[in-house]
Amino acid sequence: MTAIEVVTAYSLALSQGDIPTAFSHFSPEAKWYQPGNHQFSGTKEGLDAISKMLGDMMGATKGTLVINPTGALMNNGNLVSFPTHFTGKIGDRTIDMTGVDLFEVVDGKIVQVWLFSEDQAAEDEFWG
Repeated sequence: MTAIEVVTAYSLALSQGDIPTAFSHFSPEAKWYQPGNHQFSGTKEGLDAISKMLGDMMGATKGTLVINPTGALMNNGNLVSFPTHFTGKIGDRTIDMTGVDLFEVVDGKIVQVWLFSEDQAAEDEFWG
């Protein structure tokens, strides 16, 4: 699979709620760089840490966190840029913004993910 095919397969499985298939596209030693200054910020190393963070985000938003692609995936070698739009709700706080997720794919597996948000301060406030 090409890098774009790997990220597309991950995204499709995630959007269908097929978490085992989604995470089968990650290297067990993958790193996820969550930006900002909030409860989920920082580098998550390994599938257990990544899956716990994503599960905790879904729990915090009571399942309202939705991430959708906003354009074509683009690649440069083993890097894939994934433009996104995400929304969610925690109590009376809401988030509705765009971002870019950048994936590094090596040997058919996602090995690193960096996230970028259009307004990091607003995202920090949302996550608390």
